[in-house]
Amino acid sequence: MAELFINKISKPKQSLLSLLSVGVVSLVCTIFSAFLGYRVVALILLVTVSLLAISFDILPVLIAAVLSALVWNFFFIPPRYTFHVGSTEDLILFVMYFVISLVNAVLTYKIRLIQKGTKQKEEKASTVKLYNTLLNSLSHELRTPIATIIGATDTLLANNTKLKQEDRGELLAEISKASFRLNQQVENLLSISRLESGFIEPKMDWCDINEVVYNAIKRIEEHKYTQLISVNINPNFPLFKLDKGMMEQVIYNLLNNACLYTPWNSEINITSLNHANILEIIIEDNGNGFPEEEIKKVFDKFYRLKDSSTGGTGLGLSIVKGFIEALGGSIYLENVRTGGARFTINIPADTVQFDRKPELWLRRKF
Repeated sequence: MAELFINKISKPKQSLLSLLSVGVVSLVCTIFSAFLGYRVVALILLVTVSLLAISFDILPVLIAAVLSALVWNFFFIPPRYTFHVGSTEDLILFVMYFVISLVNAVLTYKIRLIQKGTKQKEEKASTVKLYNTLLNSLSHELRTPIATIIGATDTLLANNTKLKQEDRGELLAEISKASFRLNQQVENLLSISRLESGFIEPKMDWCDINEVVYNAIKRIEEHKYTQLISVNINPNFPLFKLDKGMMEQVIYNLLNNACLYTPWNSEINITSLNHANILEIIIEDNGNGFPEEEIKKVFDKFYRLKDSSTGGTGLGLSIVKGFIEALGGSIYLENVRTGGARFTINIPADTVQFDRKPELWLRRKF
């Protein structure tokens, strides 16, 4: 952050700041000159130039180095207030200071350039690695459903009259499932593209969280997962002004992630709470949880758990975080002591009371 801030400062401003820095340090040294020898002042000015060299470009630092040498000579080396140097020893000391300050400025600047070049190479290598990861993931995640669709379609076309009705139904079900998976990957790519471009704008409207959760669960049911999803929402839960599509995708991605990484027939709990116009949604499972060292990485793009065998592009949780932040909220992941993982979402939003039949959504299971 500091480097980005410094890079935004123009060279004229850097030169001005360098002059001011040398001036302020020299003034302080002048005030305490009775307690400081002129050789100590030289070290203080040299440190000042070194600190400037860490942050600023070479030209402002060279200006500071030359100015500090002249200031030290004029105000501190005996006889004071003249550029005349009284002794050969002080003259040699002045020349050495001048050379050391210039060399120090140049070397520090070159070190910064080397560090910057190394950082750029690392970022480039990371980008290439990310690109390869994306290609490898997509080649598998897109090729598999496409191959399934082509294979099932070819079988139907070649043996349409010979196939039994139940066999034809199974092939059509495979095509439908593969198409759904393919569409899901395309939607993820489009979502991450929108987030990266910064062109995503939530379409805020009054939103029934019950309906959002229900729609997400209906989409999950199409995968034929065996987990039991339990919904716990207050019967007097208000409407929230949110983007319904975003919220549904967030809930769906979190539920899909939980179903992929928890044992069959395990339970997933969804709880929604209202804290003074802040929507809180908690999705908790009783699986194995996340490795502690990977918890902070799971929201990164294309990141998949090291020991994962479930496949995927690693975009689901990244999209979740991006959508929630676009809505002005936050998401927190933690492991549950008794086992499993807990995602906690908090989104500030306007609310309005809405009456519904309590028996529809109070502790409903799917």
